[in-house]
Parts: sequence; structure tokens; C-alpha cells
Amino acid sequence: MKRETLFNYARERYKAEPEYLWSNLPGYAVLRHHQGEKWFGLVMNVTGTKLGLATEEKVDVLEVKVRPEQIGSLRKKEGILPAYHMNKEHWISILLSGPLTPEEIYDLLSESHELTAG
Repeated sequence: MKRETLFNYARERYKAEPEYLWSNLPGYAVLRHHQGEKWFGLVMNVTGTKLGLATEEKVDVLEVKVRPEQIGSLRKKEGILPAYHMNKEHWISILLSGPLTPEEIYDLLSESHELTAG
């Protein structure tokens, strides 16, 4: 999945525009709740080796919050890694170029949106 596809979905579904908060990290975008400041997604381009991958190339990942009891089973799936930037007990990183279908990614984004509401 391309990051723009994800951003278009977030716009249509959640009225969330990607926010680029750091001038020194132009490839990092936050997705926030329409009302409020809580993040429900973070898209980053990270060097693969920082994620434990065997590549120096940058890859796009989406970080989402999930229920702690799901972390173990989700991390067993190809394309899902421990969170790179957020709390590893509550967040995961999803390789956007990985094997997950758009529907699987959207479901995880939806769950993150729900878990971070309020």
C-alpha cells in the first residue's frame, strides 16, 4: 500500500489530514483524531535495519495502537513488527509494502482510532 492511499482513506473515513510535525523528519506524518490531539496513526519512513530488516533502504511503516492481548499474535504475522517509535506493549509497526491486504491495514487503523478515542 502506498502512503497516499492510506492518507486518502484516513481523510474519507476519519477526516484526518496527515500532519508533518518535524522539519528534520519530513517523511514522518501523524494521523490525529478530528476532535482532540490524540494520535491514532504514525506513518514513518525508516531504514529497514532499524526495524530488524536486512535492508538499508527506507521503508514506509504505519504505527497503530492495538489491544495488549493481541500484540503477540499480531507480531507473528509477516509484515507486522514491534513498534519502532511508540510503546511496544500497545503499538505495532505495519510494513505498508508488506503482505497485509488494504482491508487488514484499515481494520488495524480502525481499531487504533477506536482505542485512542476520548
